[in-house]
Amino acid sequence: MDAALLETDYLVIGAGANAMSFVDTLLDETQADIVMVDRHHRPGGHWNDAYPFVRLHSPSAFYGVNSRQLGNGGKDLVGLNQGLSELASGAEVVDYFDQVMNQRFLPSGRVHYFPMCEVDADGAGFSALLTGARQAVKVRRKIVDATHARTEVPSTRPPPYPVAAGVRCVPPNELPKIGRPHPAYVVIGSGKTGIDTCQWLLQNGVDPDAIRWIVPRDAWFLDRGAVQPGMEGFDRTFLGLAEQMEAIAAASSIADLFLRLEASHQVLRLSPSIEPTMYRCATVAPAEMREVQRITNIVRLGHVRSIEPTRIVLDHGTIPAGPDWLYIDCTANGIPPPQVKRVFDGDRVNLLMVRSCLPAFSSSLIAFVESLDTDDAEKNALCAIIPPPSVPVDWLRMMAVAMANGQRWAKHPAVSEWMGRARLNTLGNMVRGVDESDADRQALLRRYRAATRQAAARLPELLSAVG
Repeated sequence: MDAALLETDYLVIGAGANAMSFVDTLLDETQADIVMVDRHHRPGGHWNDAYPFVRLHSPSAFYGVNSRQLGNGGKDLVGLNQGLSELASGAEVVDYFDQVMNQRFLPSGRVHYFPMCEVDADGAGFSALLTGARQAVKVRRKIVDATHARTEVPSTRPPPYPVAAGVRCVPPNELPKIGRPHPAYVVIGSGKTGIDTCQWLLQNGVDPDAIRWIVPRDAWFLDRGAVQPGMEGFDRTFLGLAEQMEAIAAASSIADLFLRLEASHQVLRLSPSIEPTMYRCATVAPAEMREVQRITNIVRLGHVRSIEPTRIVLDHGTIPAGPDWLYIDCTANGIPPPQVKRVFDGDRVNLLMVRSCLPAFSSSLIAFVESLDTDDAEKNALCAIIPPPSVPVDWLRMMAVAMANGQRWAKHPAVSEWMGRARLNTLGNMVRGVDESDADRQALLRRYRAATRQAAARLPELLSAVG
């Protein structure tokens, strides 16, 4: 590493999906020089640490960078996502970002990439993790922090509860290496990682009765089939969006809202008799939910407090355990709330969500707004932060901020023009694809827009009821 001073317009901390999406758009909209520094050995962020059977939760078309499509735009032909828009595997995602780096970013001559390095706390330089060599950096414009998502992956830390000696507890990454049967498989965690792990066990022949699934909190999941890219998915997608808005307008409470969303096939839950208390933007297909519903040994006694040789201690009781049981820790915390309150903060840009559950689009739009010749006040007005969700009411809170952001974007000429050519603006591209002579789809769009106005009028009252 050259110890001489390195000068750049932007120092980007991270090379995960958010950082890659931001840099991709900044390359198109400016002539800036960019330095990217990341702790991993290749681009992709947390995808480098994910379990080998992970796939995107949402269609590949919604992910990646603006300049390059992820996947081939087709549908999955086999498996539990059969008939729906393709979901890239974790390996495909990592390979995709590697191609973006090596075929677009580095050949531009304006991006300099330093893997296996860590940025100083003050942003004045970075150090190599393997050698300790330090590189000083002069940032002419801004530091871009792409680490706020802090996506937690079970393989990167020990279980958050004590595990007795002799008890085997592994992250999902270890499952393909198990190599021998166990009398019982205990899956700990009720989020998407837990669902993925249960599916993997079932798809690999484990008897449902051999699986114990510890579900600390039940969750609402988005129905993947409800929002599908491309004109083939237009009718169901926009009917569903209209029904979402109509549900908001008619709901008497958050519980009533989710019952309406469930009735219109927008959300799914594990058990129809249990009202979920968690919502994290996780997305599943109906076939995936039916698959994990084959598991009947579900433990709902809160979080695990400790695992002992003969019992599992939970918040609200204990259950017996047998010898040689295999425990799979799926308790990753997802995306925690951000520690900052603004996207544009003086000499820093914080990459956070500005459209619900779409971080790649959000980072791309933030890059475009950064390219505008205006002050931080206007930039932040265009990029109100959507905090990561945790509980069901957060679905509504996210919707309120997203709708307000969308109205500002539509009224801003430059942002509106960019939205019209952004690959990641998937739903907007579908609307523009509707022919004016298509009476049925034009009527559906009118229904959706009318329902959106009604929902916007109802949102404040509904939110004020829950504080």
